[in-house]
Amino acid sequence: MEPLTERQQQVLYFITSYLDSNSCPPTLREISEHIHTKGTVSAIRHLDALELKGYIQRREGSSRSITVIGRSSTVSVPIIGKVKAGPPSLAYEDIEGYCNVDQSWVHDKGCFFLRVDGNSMIGDHILDGDLALIRPQETANDGDVVVAMIDDEATLKRFYRDEKLGRIRLEARNPKYPSYVVAPEDVTILGKLLKTIRNYS
Repeated sequence: MEPLTERQQQVLYFITSYLDSNSCPPTLREISEHIHTKGTVSAIRHLDALELKGYIQRREGSSRSITVIGRSSTVSVPIIGKVKAGPPSLAYEDIEGYCNVDQSWVHDKGCFFLRVDGNSMIGDHILDGDLALIRPQETANDGDVVVAMIDDEATLKRFYRDEKLGRIRLEARNPKYPSYVVAPEDVTILGKLLKTIRNYS
């Protein structure tokens, strides 16, 4: 690897520190703010230099797509929108960025992040704004926290099956919010919650 200028070292250190604190890389705007430059042109030039010198890799089409070469094995997981932790709402499947996580977190292909919107799961320490790491699957066991579709709308809830009534209960973990009791044919499981990531800043 070629040696870095002082400013390139500053940018690389910021990216690495940001990854350690947030589990995802900073945006161009955040890099620009850190090095006190207006606009993003200077940040782009520094990233170009870091990539050319072999310190980082980037993926086109995302502001959060930086991978630092030589860090512990990580994988970029897409953030595909919001899911209600409250009344069901549409899960928007527009990729808004990527979050780098330790490869041990993701054993299955197709995992993705959803940004939690609402407070119906605070009893399980899942808060508004958290990133929820979801493993795609069509089945669930009692007690699993799942992303479920009801009438083409998505919600994050704890899953229970009532064999006697032949119904599915999607349970909120906040007494201020209702749970949903539906027929099995009226609910589609999209995936199971693996982990959540929270930014405290």
